[in-house]
Amino acid sequence: MDDVRVCFVGDSFVAGVGDCEFLGWAGRLAAGTKGVALTTYNLGVRRQTSSDIRARWRPECEARLPEDCDGRVVFSFGSNDTTVEGGAPRVDPETSVANLTGVLNECAAAGWRPMVVGPPPMADADQNARTARLDRRFAEVCAAAGVEYVSVFDALVADAVWMQQVHDGDGAHPGSGGYRAFAALARPTWQRWIRTPQVVQ
Repeated sequence: MDDVRVCFVGDSFVAGVGDCEFLGWAGRLAAGTKGVALTTYNLGVRRQTSSDIRARWRPECEARLPEDCDGRVVFSFGSNDTTVEGGAPRVDPETSVANLTGVLNECAAAGWRPMVVGPPPMADADQNARTARLDRRFAEVCAAAGVEYVSVFDALVADAVWMQQVHDGDGAHPGSGGYRAFAALARPTWQRWIRTPQVVQ
């Protein structure tokens, strides 16, 4: 496949914060891809919510996905939405769902194929309960839109390496081992998605 370009758009987990190898899960997916002329761009920004990402993602991708390439976007966000500040989540669930729906519609209108990776767990049990609920809502949105969705939450909650590294770190981000586990969960869907030719409308 020729000139496949993918923007990974999201938050600090997309950026791979905490990984001493500076790959995160997105870099590991790209590094393990064979047989595709692949260019990737990491557009993860720390502390950004779905609202922040919806406001800024499209011009960033337009600069990197010209019309003559097979342009694609991997979205991953939600953990910052469920973080409580001032007594309430930074973004309420209905707005989070609307933001995901919006970016998927905008992505389709631009002619880019989307994929969505759900938010991972942290060290806070109450936040994890909110994130688990949002993960299920996100899965429903993607199923209705016919978009590939990778839920990593349940598997990572049960993953000893991920949870231990999150606890040992800043309470949110793992080290390299945790990101390897994350990438392994996303890889089967990624491999299918990245090898499926883009349908030209």
